[in-house]
Amino acid sequence: MGKVDEILKRVESTPVPKVTKVASAFSGGLDSCLGIELLRRIYKAKEIIPITVDIGQGDEELEMARTNSRKMGIEPIMIDVRDEFSNDWVATAIMANSDYEGYPVSTSMTRQLVAKVVAEKAVELGCDAIIEGSSGKGNDQYRMHNVFTLFAPGLELLVPVRDFDLTRLDENEICKAWDVPVVEAMTGGDDKTLWCRSIASGAIDLDQELPDDIWMWLTVPEKAPDEPTVVELEFKQGIPVKLDGSDMPLDDLIEKLNYIAGEAGIGRIDMFEDGIMDLKSREIYEAPAAKVILFLHQDLEAFTLMKNQRFFKRGVDAQWAYMMYHGQAYLPLRNDLEAFIKESQKNVTGTYKVKLYKGTMEILSRRSPRGLFFPEIRSIKATGFDQRKCKDAAFVRGLPYLTLAMRDKGSLLDG
Repeated sequence: MGKVDEILKRVESTPVPKVTKVASAFSGGLDSCLGIELLRRIYKAKEIIPITVDIGQGDEELEMARTNSRKMGIEPIMIDVRDEFSNDWVATAIMANSDYEGYPVSTSMTRQLVAKVVAEKAVELGCDAIIEGSSGKGNDQYRMHNVFTLFAPGLELLVPVRDFDLTRLDENEICKAWDVPVVEAMTGGDDKTLWCRSIASGAIDLDQELPDDIWMWLTVPEKAPDEPTVVELEFKQGIPVKLDGSDMPLDDLIEKLNYIAGEAGIGRIDMFEDGIMDLKSREIYEAPAAKVILFLHQDLEAFTLMKNQRFFKRGVDAQWAYMMYHGQAYLPLRNDLEAFIKESQKNVTGTYKVKLYKGTMEILSRRSPRGLFFPEIRSIKATGFDQRKCKDAAFVRGLPYLTLAMRDKGSLLDG
């Protein structure tokens, strides 16, 4: 018995629920294409409704979905949520300095938005099941499950990669045997959004070298231009609105900046990530625009927010990123956090010039009509106020230390 026969025997011997009309979260990649064929051969579904959600993954990705769907004899329903993803989700991610252990929470957001769209369409069309391509070792199974349960309660959830215990290599073997039209440049594939691209998620070994040709936007620093690139970015209430003096919608600005910053060697993220199951993986991301925007946004907040706002917001931002990563985007707490985050951005307005050079970023100028940096008061070179007035203030601020000294000495001190 050959390898593929062993895999198929395991699949065929696994009990499956009876389903009739099934909605598929269809991207055109390996998992979703294999899912269509499994619906036909194993689940024996009578009607299959593929749903492709455009979240700004680009024309190339969408064309792959169209091409592979034609090869499989299906016609996906195309639903465009680019505006919602960029102007709601990504805009909030910027205001929240999105960061989960160094990852700018991109796929974490899109999975949940896609799941909501697919769930609502499945309910509308009277489906009795939904199929999606998560593995049992990753995070997406939880993100998708949570959202499907909320927006399509009672529907059967089919997760064949997990439920048939398939490895990525197993999937490839079945696809070859069944002539499923999928080709992967790297085991694990990739997931691209306008905000970030994940590469071979969950499949990167500890010391595995990454070839230069895996990058979409990034030029590796040693091959980046020898001349620096200077970029001007203008923020209005926490959101970038102009690039090099030109007004742009957020999605267009991010798309253009991905190429500009990527060419200068900006955007590689190579990190250990603690997943939802508390298991570590080495993850590779490509996010040139996100790197630049978040770097400047954090500096602009330091320029325009008061200290107590900044310290409190760090915890709010961290909780927001945690919720997004852990599949909790539709819990009520998200709205509570975002109410504070958006309110905090009223004064986060300014214009920055930044030099990008072989993977480094250097701020050249900062301007803000709402800034709180006043050197005429703070600078030791200025005579902004009479320093002698601080003697009594220093005494008052030192009183807690005086009480400690009194306690430790066991007696009262004079004065």
